[in-house]
Amino acid sequence: MNDIVRAYDGLPWIIKLILALPGIDGIAWGLYRVFKGLAKKDNMLVLIGILWIFLGIFVLWIIDMVSIILYKKLVWLA
Repeated sequence: MNDIVRAYDGLPWIIKLILALPGIDGIAWGLYRVFKGLAKKDNMLVLIGILWIFLGIFVLWIIDMVSIILYKKLVWLA
């Protein structure tokens, strides 16, 4: 699980941006959030990942896009 998180964290920011798009591969991005939450023992991050997978909440998508564009990584809710 930590290997998956490290692999995603090591991706170029543009690839992270593409993977975070809901229409492209939102499930993989949601799983990344779940795995990262499990690795950090952060229940809120696991819950956000599950919501991302099943609901594709628009607000989470916007937060992730802004975070990746500005900081090249997830900063908020991560």
